[in-house]
Amino acid sequence: MDEKMLQDMINKVKMCEEEIGKGIIGQREIIRQVLLAILSDGNVLLEGVPGLGKTELVKAISKVLSTSFSRIQFTPDLMPADVTGTNLIIKEDGNNVFQFEAGPVFANIVLADEINRATPKTQSALLEAMQEKTVTVGKTTYELPKPFMVLATQNPIENEGTYPLPEAQLDRFLFKLLVEFPSKDELKEIMDITITNKKVELAPVINGEDIIAIRTTIKDMPISDAVMDYALSLVVATHPEHKDAPEVTKKYVANGASPRAAQAIVKTAKARAFMEGRYNVAFEDVQFVAFPALRHRLALNFEAISDGVSADDVVRKIMESVKTV
Repeated sequence: MDEKMLQDMINKVKMCEEEIGKGIIGQREIIRQVLLAILSDGNVLLEGVPGLGKTELVKAISKVLSTSFSRIQFTPDLMPADVTGTNLIIKEDGNNVFQFEAGPVFANIVLADEINRATPKTQSALLEAMQEKTVTVGKTTYELPKPFMVLATQNPIENEGTYPLPEAQLDRFLFKLLVEFPSKDELKEIMDITITNKKVELAPVINGEDIIAIRTTIKDMPISDAVMDYALSLVVATHPEHKDAPEVTKKYVANGASPRAAQAIVKTAKARAFMEGRYNVAFEDVQFVAFPALRHRLALNFEAISDGVSADDVVRKIMESVKTV
């Protein structure tokens, strides 16, 4: 690929970031991290208290990316067929035949709103879609549209009527992003938009074909042995049974991150270098994506909970202990 085409791709992604920022006040780092996940062909879990604009963020992204969008409101009575679709009996030439009616999961961007409110059986209906990009109903497997990704939201403070996501499903999320409360100035801007007649129109910037082309370019990006070794060392350092694990891991971690964590770090570090206009991956790219890639993949023990230590605290200490070359 020539330099001009590469620069055009980078410019389009930057335009995307700016356009999404028009509809979402603040949350610049969250916007960038979601875009990194999209360009890395991954799913995202957005965690934050109600009212922080998680749903609006996903809607804004779907408009700017000019892709099909579907929203599933997860509730305890939601059934797997309500997500994936089901076979219906229809009349055809006087005979009863089965016809598949696709569910809302058949879209480019699927918003799984309050995913932890659905039962484990319904949550598991998304597993195949998130990992394999397919849906199996009966004996038939259906391909999902490309590109495909799940953006899920959950509320961290309410436990009544919720079903915590199992580790296997958490591992399918490339990133877990913590959406924070806006600053006072940002809150004023939100008021100016939401309680007045002011409307923000978002223009589509890139489409599905552009996203697939950018993903291919990012996959072809080189990464040096030193940076790769650093990324892998971070993941290995999350395992308490490893002989070189730092003290914080041995004290607070029950189970370390899976190989998907290494894949997530390397893929998104490449995507970040691309968004920064570089065709080489730096140590700082790995450090930028380490928290969202690792925080949901660490199983902390009882001692961590009793000491008030979070997954981010552990990741921070691990990054301090693993040195760059």
